[in-house]
Amino acid sequence: MPPEKRQRIDQILSRYGHCSRSEARAWLGKQRVSIQGQTATSPNDRAFPHEVLVDGQPIECPDGLLALMHKPDGYACSHDPREAPTVYELIPERWLRRNPAVTTIGRLDRNSTGVLLFTDDGQLVQRWISPRHKFPKLYEVTVDADLPPGMADVFASGQFRLSGEDKPCLPATLEILGPRTARLELVEGRYHQVKRMFAAHGCHVLKLHRSQFGPYQVTDLAPGQWRVLEFPNLNARQSG
Repeated sequence: MPPEKRQRIDQILSRYGHCSRSEARAWLGKQRVSIQGQTATSPNDRAFPHEVLVDGQPIECPDGLLALMHKPDGYACSHDPREAPTVYELIPERWLRRNPAVTTIGRLDRNSTGVLLFTDDGQLVQRWISPRHKFPKLYEVTVDADLPPGMADVFASGQFRLSGEDKPCLPATLEILGPRTARLELVEGRYHQVKRMFAAHGCHVLKLHRSQFGPYQVTDLAPGQWRVLEFPNLNARQSG
């Protein structure tokens, strides 16, 4: 939902990544900003974000940004420049200047691929990574050894424990596709969980692809490509 109160133009420009509040006056002086067709002249001018045009374009995703990427192999889900390259190099720089900045909803390992979601909404992040909301994630897995029998029952039992952890994993659905390939559905996302689950059965994961996160897939996106999604409404974010 749009904010209940109109905001200062310098706040809007800063919030959505266009410029800092101190730079806003120069932007206004160049007549780059308008409110409902009228040129904004003062940082004190107030508006709803959806009423504002910057360089003739509406504010991008004023109610919150949600984007889907097909994460490519070799990119880290990190803001640490020492881990370059990172997935944040693949999205528009203006998203990182939003306040709050865009971040990933959960992570994928550097050598994992597939569905990766970005948002600037912290509540959305917490809801979708929380196991209590049971937001499903589907992984396609290739391992270096034949999968032993009985794994599906172990993963589904709700009693399986990762090495070094006391709390058992929530029930997970394992579908064996071939001697060394499988599909795994989880509703939680512990540290390196998929790799650790298979390693506990003597299988080293060679390839890991997240094919689905909730309703989202990347079948129509090439690695490294992204698209903006419709942002969930308040009721959808609070349900579950």
